[in-house]
Amino acid sequence: MKFRPCIDLHSGKVKQIVGETLGGEGEAVVENFVSSHDSAYYAEMFKRDHLKGGHVIMLGGGNEEEAVKALQAYPGGLQIGGGLTADNAASYLAQGASHIIVTSYIFKDGQLNMDHLQKIVAAVGKERLVIDLSCKEKDGRWFVATNQWKVLSDFELTPDSIKFLEQYCDEFLIHAVDVEGKQSGIQQSLVSFLAQWVSIPTTYAGGARSFDDLALFRELSGGKLDITVGSALDIFGGKLSYEEVVKQLA
Repeated sequence: MKFRPCIDLHSGKVKQIVGETLGGEGEAVVENFVSSHDSAYYAEMFKRDHLKGGHVIMLGGGNEEEAVKALQAYPGGLQIGGGLTADNAASYLAQGASHIIVTSYIFKDGQLNMDHLQKIVAAVGKERLVIDLSCKEKDGRWFVATNQWKVLSDFELTPDSIKFLEQYCDEFLIHAVDVEGKQSGIQQSLVSFLAQWVSIPTTYAGGARSFDDLALFRELSGGKLDITVGSALDIFGGKLSYEEVVKQLA
């Protein structure tokens, strides 16, 4: 179990937001935190602390410049996602990203698009691809959410579907959409399922708010999964000590 840091970019700034409020028509994005520092500041911090495999996520347009700043500040240390396709992914690898993260590009019109999946694997290689399976719960089952988490696909997370996708990527990144950014506790059932199902490196994100949550996560996952903590950290306006998290989980 490792701590995987994050840099979320929205409108050209480092922010922590409630993910479900993205892209809502007529609804304001709920911002937990807007940083006075740029993305490179955080990338350099993570580099200093030898935290590898964190992710930079571009939440909408206008974030490309800040994303590249982070990648160049920590070459090979960060993954990148948000609007990436087979056409533009390789350029971010060239700018220093270790991996490309994809969701909406491979889940089109609510379904897994094998043509797009094969194209992006061909463009960057399986060993440089992370599939984001951020999901929402429906009737006790978990379905991938796409397009800024507003569209619930028909792709259900099951042992078989996980095993199938593992053929095409190096890692999974999975946000628990229902709790992401809310500091309301982790999605315990999802964590337990993932620990049983996955056989490649997998990072869970969503709801972690305390060291008790981190201890519970370790127990439920058997230490098999990595975790992202965002809004709860003091470097992002929360109360949880970033330095203590690094000491415990790095």
